[in-house]
Amino acid sequence: MGGKRKKSESEGVLGDEDNERSNKKEKKSSTKKDILPSMIKNKEKRSAIHAKIKRDKKLEKRKKIKSRDAAEERALELGEEPPPRMVPRTIENTRELDETVCRPDDEELFAGNEADEFSAILKQERMPKILITTCRFNSTRGPAFISELLTVIPNAHYYKRGTYDLKKIVEYANNKDFTAVIVVHTSRREPDALLIIGLPNGPTAHFKLSNLILRKDIKNHGNPTGHKPELVLNNFTTRLGHRLGRLIMSLFPQDPNFRGRRVVTLHNQRDFIFFRHHRYIFETKETKQSDSKGKAKKAKDGKGENITEQRTIARLQECGPRFTLKLISLQHGTFDTKGGEYEWVHKPEMDTSRRRFFL
Repeated sequence: MGGKRKKSESEGVLGDEDNERSNKKEKKSSTKKDILPSMIKNKEKRSAIHAKIKRDKKLEKRKKIKSRDAAEERALELGEEPPPRMVPRTIENTRELDETVCRPDDEELFAGNEADEFSAILKQERMPKILITTCRFNSTRGPAFISELLTVIPNAHYYKRGTYDLKKIVEYANNKDFTAVIVVHTSRREPDALLIIGLPNGPTAHFKLSNLILRKDIKNHGNPTGHKPELVLNNFTTRLGHRLGRLIMSLFPQDPNFRGRRVVTLHNQRDFIFFRHHRYIFETKETKQSDSKGKAKKAKDGKGENITEQRTIARLQECGPRFTLKLISLQHGTFDTKGGEYEWVHKPEMDTSRRRFFL
């Protein structure tokens, strides 16, 4: 009996030791998992672990894509609806609800369009005529930027600012039947703001200008022609955005020359307006004939020469300039810093939420 007791006691001790060892192993593995690459001091080990984590993530992503494609193919073979794809959460699709978002059945909005300041130009009753000038203390990149704006906006004319007050320039532009005034403001030899004044009754939009890249700095840039460009406005969804979009539209003629293949795009994303200027290029490329499996066929005609297919490929070539605008204020009427009434002004307290947009 005594021998049995000793044996059971020794087995209990061994079992406890095994449990302790397994617990230690689990703790070690958990501590290894919890260690981040940034916590490793050795540079070679750190880079190796970082590369391994990146590789594992890539393999896992490929597996998910393969399984999703296989499920879609299976559903198509069975004549069923494929499983819905997961839509990633972004700042744009999780934006805060805004009551001022325009709706297609908003009769008040369309009635306002008929009577606003831009209706005569947008109905082609009046031709746009733009006066472009600078601030009083100009720099070298300011005129370079203006010369490229003159190639983008048809019927635009540049006038030196000199010592004239902006109100005098607005008065002169009204007398000469200009429809808008654009003022390029520069600071530290770099254009940093843009002022667009609609004539004769406003409004006046003040933009912050950033990330300016001129045509010569764009790789493989194209040279624009004198054709009237097609204008594309994206994502101006609210009433403020709609009004701002109509102001921008009034700078361009509403009868574009589609044969000229010029496109000016203003894309609004998170209240930043990205300006791009492109032209279409159509190229014919010869391709070998391929079978249903995607393998190239060696088809030959009667003379023994290989037969090739010709297809037209369209691509975009950027002409420049490239820049970003951020609305600072929208003012009623023409430029007036003292007695002017503002429709909208950006204030720092508006930036409390990253998911709140105004355009």
